Amino acid sequence: MSSLKKILELGKDTAVYGLSTIIGRLIGFLLVPFYTQVFTTAEFGKYSYVYTFFAFLNIIYIYGMDVAFMKYDSLAEGDEKKKIFSTAFLTVLITSLIFSITFFIFSYQASDILKIREEYFNIVYYIILILLIDSLTFVPFANLRLQRKAKKFATIKLLNIIINVALNIILILVFKMGIEAIFIANLCASIFSLIALSKDILKNLQLTINKKILIKLLKFGIPYLPASLSAMTVQLIDIPMLEMFTDESTVGIYRASYKLGIFMMLFVSMFQFAWQPFFLQNAKEKNAKEIFSKVLTVFILVAGILCVFLSLFIEEVVQIEIFGRTIIGREYLSGLIIVPLILLGYLFNGIYFNFYAGIYIEEKTKWTILVTGIGALVKIGFNYFFIPQWGFMAAAVSTLLSYMAMAFFQYIISQKFYKIHYEFDKVMKLLLLTFLAIGAYYVLFYFGDMNILIKSIIMILFVLLIFILNIVSFKEVSTTFKTIFSRNKFIV
Repeated sequence: MSSLKKILELGKDTAVYGLSTIIGRLIGFLLVPFYTQVFTTAEFGKYSYVYTFFAFLNIIYIYGMDVAFMKYDSLAEGDEKKKIFSTAFLTVLITSLIFSITFFIFSYQASDILKIREEYFNIVYYIILILLIDSLTFVPFANLRLQRKAKKFATIKLLNIIINVALNIILILVFKMGIEAIFIANLCASIFSLIALSKDILKNLQLTINKKILIKLLKFGIPYLPASLSAMTVQLIDIPMLEMFTDESTVGIYRASYKLGIFMMLFVSMFQFAWQPFFLQNAKEKNAKEIFSKVLTVFILVAGILCVFLSLFIEEVVQIEIFGRTIIGREYLSGLIIVPLILLGYLFNGIYFNFYAGIYIEEKTKWTILVTGIGALVKIGFNYFFIPQWGFMAAAVSTLLSYMAMAFFQYIISQKFYKIHYEFDKVMKLLLLTFLAIGAYYVLFYFGDMNILIKSIIMILFVLLIFILNIVSFKEVSTTFKTIFSRNKFIV
């Protein structure tokens, strides 16, 4: 197969995986406005709190086995592939059964940790089943990716989300099942995914576990566990800590507003999907580092404009009335004050991904554990000391600080192994303008009159200063985008 054809296929797969993930997240996001209309802030807080533990348990159930499977299956040929698949799948099946049986035996203790009231005790059983079934799909999904069955992968993922959303609406509105409906819908969607993958599972499964292969898989996969847990801590630890120091209602308000950061998150996700294949394809170019430097500047330019715009006008968007109801339930609107901080956090998360190129190219990815660990410690420490005084504002600030810390240390480590001369004059000016615009928003929110005219003036001034301060010119923006997309024309 020619190199050009390989690149074309890479681009096609990246587009399918990327777009399916983004579309899936958008469909899933539609549940947030729905939940805020039908659930109290305390009920939404309870759902958010329980699903935080659910996310951590998912990582423990799979313990890096899907990553290890992809590593060794990609190097194997012939019957060896079935041995690797069978060993990985059966091992996960056995350990998941052990975890789930243990979970079942200590279900009452688990309900205490999850703070699930007696009338909602069935939720514990739903969680056990969802974790068990989901764990059995990780390796088969990884196998689809290795077999380059991108369309099948994306179709099952999207149908899973559609089933989940549809059942949520039916069970809540028609059958009046409350938050229990969320878990029943999730369980049904998980069962669908397992059934959809069953043919591929049976096709590749041999009822034997190869000890040598198992040892290799465990040695490669388990080290991913702390890094995955650290990354999840950065994303979600604020929820249980907020619940610990405040109450479920505060968690609900915070989480609903946090979810509004999806627009920046989607932008960063789209960049991430395109960025890795782009820097790998261009790593050997003579001017690769110059290109990567330009990419960072353009990313911060676009992300900064998006961040400021959303920060200024998100309140007007969510208060649009449809059939007499706002997009977000009125009792949740007090949490909108955190949105600019969450958006800034995602911006720095994108910068962190920018700096990942050098570490990946030089095969120094083991340092990622240290970087995510630092981010986790920053978030835990800040939340512990400041949530009691600041409430959910402290949780939002901790999100921003943790991503800033990760971006900073990722830069330090990346420069050590793959030095790039970034356009720091432009980068720092862009970041300063972004912080000043958002700072102006907070000053006016607390001390002034925040109306749409003033917000529009701040937005216009922000954009004008980008050109007045000669951070970037129209010609430079046009040239940079042409360079990126001409070299990356196969990536969506």
